[in-house]
Amino acid sequence: MMTGTTFADPQIIRSITEQLGVREGQVKAACEFLDAGATVPFIARYRKERTGSLDDAQLRTIQERLLYLRDLEAKRASVLDSLTRKKALGESLRAAVLAAATKSELNALYAPYKSARRTHAQIAYEAGLEDLVEDLLQVPLAGLNDIASAYIHEPEEEAAPDTGVTDAASALAGARAIIMDRAAHDHDLMSTLHEKLWNTGIISARLVPGQEEAGAKFSDYFAFSEHIRRIPSHRVLALLRAEKAGAVKVSIDVAQPAPALSKLSGEARTKAQRQADAYEHARASFEAQVAIDLGIPVQVLNIVSDDDDRVLSWLATTVRTTWRQRLLPRLASDIRTELFEKAQQDAIAVFASNLRDVLLAAPAGTRTVLGLDPGLRTGVKLAVVDGTGKVLETGAIYPHAPHHKLEEALITLQSLCQRHAVELIAIGNGTASRETDRMVATLISRCAAQNLRLQKVVVSEAGASVYSASERASDELADLDVTVRGAVSIARRLQDPLAELVKIDPKSIGVGQYQHDVPETLLEQALTHVVEDCVNAVGVWVNSASAALLARVAGLNKTTAENIVAYRHEHGPFSRREQLLDVPRLGVKAFEQAAGFIRIADGDEPLDASAVHPEAYDLARNIVKDAGGLQGTAVPATRLLELEPADYVTDRFGLPTVRDIFAELAQPGRDPRPAFKTAKYADGVENISDVRPGMLLEGTVSNVAAFGAFVDIGVHQDGLIHLSAMSRDYVKDPHDIVRSGDVVTVRVLEVDPQRKRISLTLLVDEKADARPSSHRGGKRKR
Repeated sequence: MMTGTTFADPQIIRSITEQLGVREGQVKAACEFLDAGATVPFIARYRKERTGSLDDAQLRTIQERLLYLRDLEAKRASVLDSLTRKKALGESLRAAVLAAATKSELNALYAPYKSARRTHAQIAYEAGLEDLVEDLLQVPLAGLNDIASAYIHEPEEEAAPDTGVTDAASALAGARAIIMDRAAHDHDLMSTLHEKLWNTGIISARLVPGQEEAGAKFSDYFAFSEHIRRIPSHRVLALLRAEKAGAVKVSIDVAQPAPALSKLSGEARTKAQRQADAYEHARASFEAQVAIDLGIPVQVLNIVSDDDDRVLSWLATTVRTTWRQRLLPRLASDIRTELFEKAQQDAIAVFASNLRDVLLAAPAGTRTVLGLDPGLRTGVKLAVVDGTGKVLETGAIYPHAPHHKLEEALITLQSLCQRHAVELIAIGNGTASRETDRMVATLISRCAAQNLRLQKVVVSEAGASVYSASERASDELADLDVTVRGAVSIARRLQDPLAELVKIDPKSIGVGQYQHDVPETLLEQALTHVVEDCVNAVGVWVNSASAALLARVAGLNKTTAENIVAYRHEHGPFSRREQLLDVPRLGVKAFEQAAGFIRIADGDEPLDASAVHPEAYDLARNIVKDAGGLQGTAVPATRLLELEPADYVTDRFGLPTVRDIFAELAQPGRDPRPAFKTAKYADGVENISDVRPGMLLEGTVSNVAAFGAFVDIGVHQDGLIHLSAMSRDYVKDPHDIVRSGDVVTVRVLEVDPQRKRISLTLLVDEKADARPSSHRGGKRKR
């Protein structure tokens, strides 16, 4: 949250407006709210009139861009100041710095001036060799050494001996350094070359000799190349991860270099020769651009020998050296940075999207659940929780190897289920999950004979062990051994995924690709925003919520959340929202931000159980009265349809807010999450060795990446539905087809047990619809 009285610069507002494609007034209003300390959920829900109904995603973008662009302006001012002090700020460079739209562009512009040490070019300038450069450019047909010898001289000062020029070779080396420096400092040239390399160049990877075995998992990149402008973000991160592991060397060049022709023959040699010719042609086009910019005739590049004493030969070598040693490495570094930053942003966006889907997954609700945390040698830990999440009983059973106490375990479980009227059994999806699943199937059959209807659900146990050992778990489950806390977490996350998963570091929930390849600070910030938006979209029942959940409510924090829980324990349940103002350190501003997202069931004020903000209670009561409804009960939608929302618009509450109130009155405290549904794993398919091409299997989407979606089909190894196997039509974004938590039917395409890869498709039937639908209840809020 931003606080203070800073106001967004008009240029920043225009920049954000162009990016979002909205009106300047909307962005300006959003920035003013953010600067005043308002939270995104509050602005999105209760200030629609001012922002033109910007949603939380748009507001998050504004929030992030506002911070970034302010940092950019501060950096721009710093660069201008530094260049001014270095006396390097010409009009052209100033214009380029002022026009830079990203920090990367600023860094690239400033890079040639950043070095604190004296460069070869600076020494050459101080030695008076700039005039030699002009002579060489003006008389290209003259003898090289004759021109250079005229610039041999002793150092002008004893304190600077390196300003002397001892021979013609030293003079020519200095002149070349000056020419290379000119090219590197010419931002127009560098911009042209950058655009050309981006559009036509390639990024490639080659195996590091001796890494065949150690880097086997990166074998797809042992001989890899792709156009820079086409490479997807996930592949960039994979390449850089492979390079970091020492398996490959990644490079950027004008084209794909050809292999050594001496080792080839026949068709392979012919193909390699064509590749070599293409590379030389591409390289020559870049060198020609450099020559033109430096005022060197392009024709000199046709000279392939630099053994003679002609200036032309020296100039040709200088152009090639400038490109190869100075310009290409810098451009390659800049483009590599840009690719990496873009890939990081995309990876964070994918992680955030997947996290949102998991947090907003369908809750099983207030049903008694038996949670099982499977294991072999250490046994299966168990915990029964009631509809409120209260722990009723815990224990451990040992049905699997090496103990084989299956019958004893079944008797224990049956007794537990009967004693506590268990309705659902949540099975963690880790080690021994399928063995435990089989055991539970037997249990369900036995209980059915006793008229006890049970349903089993395999639940992701990602992060359960992290939670078990956490300080939060120690506070909540102080009387329980750390080994059974995971079973409690598994049971509770089936009841309410959002309420339980907010207790766990989002990075431990297991829905991110390449999360270790992105900046932790940026990832943490993005995921925190997702959690906050999800919590506030659903709302929080203040009399039963944990401090971890309350801390994510707009306007609250860890301290105020803990104070709410402490106040609740001391004074009993809250009966009105206004009582929150009695909580220590929860002031009027925090109450304004939080109140609409706090719910109170069976309290003194019926509207406290809805998303109607207290500031609009009088308006809501008038609507209820006109609809003939009773306070405390939902107003029939048919009665509301007889009223016109526009009739209730006031100077304070516009049409968007009035419509929201109508929706709340029709269904107070409605939950935006979908209906509860589970996947049924195929009998007999328990390991990757059981999977066969052509099988039709049901599973749950566990993760969605830019290149496809991973599906848990119950064999301890997720299968991949590649982007191309999702639909017969072109699919740009996998999220348009599936989301994490969706239950889908897939057909197996290929299985590679050795590499632990399973290829799946949503196209289960040639006659099936091209866009298979997932079994997810309700409409998704996009």
